[in-house]
Amino acid sequence: MKDSKAFIFLCLVGLCCFVSYDMVRRPALALFVESLGAGPFMVGLIVAVSTLTGVVLKLPMGLLSDVVNRKRLMLGGVLAFALPPFLYPFITDLSTLGILRLFHGLATAMFTPLALAMVGELFAQRRGEAFGWYTSATQGGGLLGPMIGGAIVYQYGFSPTFIVAGIFGVLALVFFCLIPRTPIDSRVRHHSLSTVWKEMCEGLRRVCQIPPILITSIVEAAKMMGNGTLMAFLPLYGLSIGLNAAEIGVLFGVQALTSFIAKPFMGRMSDRGARQPLIFGGLCLCGFMVMLIPQIQIYLLLLAIAGAFGFGEAVVTSSTTALVADYSEGKALGAGMGLRGTIMDIGHAGGPLLAGILIHSLGYGGGFICIGLILLLTAGYFGATMIGIKNPAML
Repeated sequence: MKDSKAFIFLCLVGLCCFVSYDMVRRPALALFVESLGAGPFMVGLIVAVSTLTGVVLKLPMGLLSDVVNRKRLMLGGVLAFALPPFLYPFITDLSTLGILRLFHGLATAMFTPLALAMVGELFAQRRGEAFGWYTSATQGGGLLGPMIGGAIVYQYGFSPTFIVAGIFGVLALVFFCLIPRTPIDSRVRHHSLSTVWKEMCEGLRRVCQIPPILITSIVEAAKMMGNGTLMAFLPLYGLSIGLNAAEIGVLFGVQALTSFIAKPFMGRMSDRGARQPLIFGGLCLCGFMVMLIPQIQIYLLLLAIAGAFGFGEAVVTSSTTALVADYSEGKALGAGMGLRGTIMDIGHAGGPLLAGILIHSLGYGGGFICIGLILLLTAGYFGATMIGIKNPAML
């Protein structure tokens, strides 16, 4: 019962954290950056810069959480969700905004891989379904955040949007404090600095020697490259075809809604031994949808494409997270999630940067097609190397 209650509160924390985070970054952030005078490349850079924090810190945080108390480390991440939104209204230049985005990136860097590791430990036998429900809760934040944020930006401007985002972050902190202690959190760990470092290095060595973890993480990076491209440039493309901020927010909301609904069911399906085929098919769907977006100017069709991309995200994420956990079983669960998070964030950060360069040179059509092709090629590589290999959890 305690584990179930802890899981429910953890899902509520994830929901509120990502309502806050996504109110800031979709669609408000790209529009805010453009209002400060930025061009396409700078928009992509500012959107991506918070992810660079995750690239640097997710792996060390995951490794450290296998050695010390995981929940205490997670508190730092929740604080990084709650506090930065209140600072955005005071930003007037791009350089200061870039620094704040780096600080805001501590939120996902310190919280996300540790929360996933906690879920993986609590539900070792039903990981796909548990990850599906947890990531569906965070996707609920991705659903509500853009829709609320887009509406507030459209009606009242940027500052009220950022303040409301901060309020949701504070609510997440309240829910985090209500998570009950579990046997996992209660483990007492006393380590010297040298012992911690040695165990972190051992955890890194262990997960880096398992090719399926690396290959599966690359798939997640490709998917996030597509996601980051949409995050940075779907708002600007929407404005170019006459949409307003509220309508663009609904596009992101539909993407998140589809993913929110699909993740638990796709996770349950992956628990039945279908993780690899689901990952392959989901990434192909994401790639095709990214390529289609700049060919469409009809709003209803864009809504359908956004929903299809969200479904592809759900299929990929619910299976990749569980597959990495399967191969990271034991003391390296945090390390596996941290490595996955670091590689994933490389794709998430690289997507807007690469897309900004491509869109500047080739326009929206050429830039989105190139990003979509990268997703399809990654899916082909995964299919050739991983489909047919049995998961450790299924043996």
